[in-house]
Amino acid sequence: MKKNDLITPEGTRDLLFNDCLARREVESRLAGLFKSFGYSEVVTPGIEFYDLFNGSSRHFRQEMMYKLCDTKGRLIVIRPDSTIPIARLVSTRLASAVTPIRLFYNQPVYENNALLKGRSDEIFQSGIELIGGEDIECADYEAMCLALESLCQFDADNFRLEIGDIGYFKELMAKLETDESTKEEIRLLISAKNYPALNDILDEVGDTPVTAALKALPRLFGGIEVFDKAAQLFNDDKTAAILLHLKDVYNKLVELGYGGKISVDLGIVSHADYYTGIVFKGYLSGVGQSVLKGGRYDCLLGEFGRPCPAIGFGVNCDDVAHYLRKNELAPEISSPDCIVFCEQGHSAEAVRLAKQLISEGSVVEIGLHLTLENTKEYAIKRGIKTIYKVGASSEKIEL
Repeated sequence: MKKNDLITPEGTRDLLFNDCLARREVESRLAGLFKSFGYSEVVTPGIEFYDLFNGSSRHFRQEMMYKLCDTKGRLIVIRPDSTIPIARLVSTRLASAVTPIRLFYNQPVYENNALLKGRSDEIFQSGIELIGGEDIECADYEAMCLALESLCQFDADNFRLEIGDIGYFKELMAKLETDESTKEEIRLLISAKNYPALNDILDEVGDTPVTAALKALPRLFGGIEVFDKAAQLFNDDKTAAILLHLKDVYNKLVELGYGGKISVDLGIVSHADYYTGIVFKGYLSGVGQSVLKGGRYDCLLGEFGRPCPAIGFGVNCDDVAHYLRKNELAPEISSPDCIVFCEQGHSAEAVRLAKQLISEGSVVEIGLHLTLENTKEYAIKRGIKTIYKVGASSEKIEL
């Protein structure tokens, strides 16, 4: 036996019974919600060419991706993101489809988090992509309301959605006087919430209104007061317009009945660089990280030859499933209703009876013990109350 025969790779784990049931419950609720809003399911390949995730706005750090070679020696990766493959799919397989196109997915993504112990490398996601349409503002509200309703599916009281606009961060970065590699490092530090390292690198850049605003990003969260704080830190025509629009979005979401569930966070910066406008994260109480992430990405499809506005989000089904189980909100696996035990030579009759009972709505196990006594012992351990005995004489036994 080899030393790794009995363990799983770091960042992965086996799911058993109730864990599987909880995840399927999350998937089922979300799929039902998405379908009710007119979304159709798609599935993209689990492996993609490396180049797909190495474009101008779709750059993923290669050390974050699991890589391998195909039979022709080409570099491929295990899917680290679902939005980019769906953008490719829309621009090819659905090139002639009328817009808006509403799609949803249930599939895993894989990230190499070798330096982040305790983080899962295999993340099962359910999400939506709303692509195209003339009324971009209405699409934003549809996506954000659907995100809020997704969180509400699992706990109607203990959730919140944080909204921001990536344009505010990008405007600050455009005015930062440093090289592109330093800017990328700053973006990654903000995404990772590594604020001590962020302050150190900004100190090296210099003491300017832009660096002061970037240092303050972690504190720019809360209610409507955030907009005044941000305007005091840095204010020009472009950032003022972004803040004014985001403030209007915040107020309208409150008017839609989500007051108390909405907060503002101007420090939302994803490691994915394709976002262009509204961004948001969703939280459930007691979960240490966001369970939902999304935003607007209007330039991504243009890289595949089909310029088109789009917005979407993904839900971490595993984190939500863990939340349901922790709070006793998930369904539990129950014992079968009965066992069909057969004496030797009566196997076909046992299967026939099991099929009949199943057709009548029962959950049935076919007994695989050789004696009735052993079958009874097994049934007691499993919590099964009824045994149907098939043989020279048949009977129903209640335990």
